[in-house]
Amino acid sequence: MRVSDLERLYDYNYWANKQLIGVVSRLTPEQFTQPVAGSYGSIRNTLVHVLSAEWGWLDRCGGPKRGDRLNPQDYPTVESLVRAWNRVEVDMRGFLANLKDEDLTRDMEFAIGGGPKHAVPLGDLMQHAAVHAVHHRGQVALLLRTLGHEPGNFDFLLYVGEQRSVPA
Repeated sequence: MRVSDLERLYDYNYWANKQLIGVVSRLTPEQFTQPVAGSYGSIRNTLVHVLSAEWGWLDRCGGPKRGDRLNPQDYPTVESLVRAWNRVEVDMRGFLANLKDEDLTRDMEFAIGGGPKHAVPLGDLMQHAAVHAVHHRGQVALLLRTLGHEPGNFDFLLYVGEQRSVPA
């Protein structure tokens, strides 16, 4: 794995988030926070979980501190969530830009929720954070369908096609 691979993965990640947020932003405030189903109960709660996890992994890997797990109640609107995510995106892109390929093999120690300590290479942790978001975007897509909305398509191949059609 190279840093450029992670940068591309995160570029796709943020592209896909923007596609999904475009649909989520059309929800009423009640639909955004409404208990629907899934592990986190609502679209808002699921998206806040994804943001919190991404920021948490960035923190564990040496990026800006997150503090405690993010609380969905602090994000009453789609706009408030997008503002926070935009800040994390800037931080993530800056963090990745300052890495060297050899940094990706450095073991990072961490514990989840006070559990046992683990040591995993930094590159694998960063890759995990992006893949984690893919899983939960799928959940949000299903929740959107439950509420009667078409989630759109944010497949990687659409991202690739769009990137290839953008003049350099």
